[in-house]
Amino acid sequence: MLSAVKGFCPVKSRTALPKTLWILAAAFALTAGITDFRARRIPNWLTYPAIPIAIVLHWIVAGGHAALLSLAGAAIGLTVLLPFVLLGGLGGGDWKLMGALGAFLEPRRLLPVLLLTLMINGIMALALVLWKKRVGQTARNVGRITAAMFRFRAPGSDLSIDNSEAEKVPFGIAAAIATLLYVAAQPWVVF
Repeated sequence: MLSAVKGFCPVKSRTALPKTLWILAAAFALTAGITDFRARRIPNWLTYPAIPIAIVLHWIVAGGHAALLSLAGAAIGLTVLLPFVLLGGLGGGDWKLMGALGAFLEPRRLLPVLLLTLMINGIMALALVLWKKRVGQTARNVGRITAAMFRFRAPGSDLSIDNSEAEKVPFGIAAAIATLLYVAAQPWVVF
């Protein structure tokens, strides 16, 4: 019935909608990165609705199978980072951000974005350590964290992100950069 409508092109609409999902994922990540830069937190008003919106959009675009893949992406994003949240090394907003990106990108696209995010975050952390001249203290802290992990214990409140004196690297910025780089590297993106 829709094919009888003049000018309707089902192939064009099938390719335009997934691009819209990618653009929404990039916009979401960019918003989270900007908020994390400004306020040093990623708010719930941004992360809570993102997962159900991504799942519903996948369902609209490609059906139930795509919605299940979106749900799986969210579950993987949340599961992989949960230990870091429980140990106090990562904030809840960062955790929910990666779950939402998993919902937008699905599992096979989430993995490279997550790895790139971790690499960028590591580079940012290394730059901060060198800039603040805290190489020795950081080495001792890494040793304490490693020892605590082998004992299956939290490393201590002084090594948590809740410590107001601790230097913190905004994970949302790294996730935004990684997502934007990944989306920009897709062959359909023209600048």
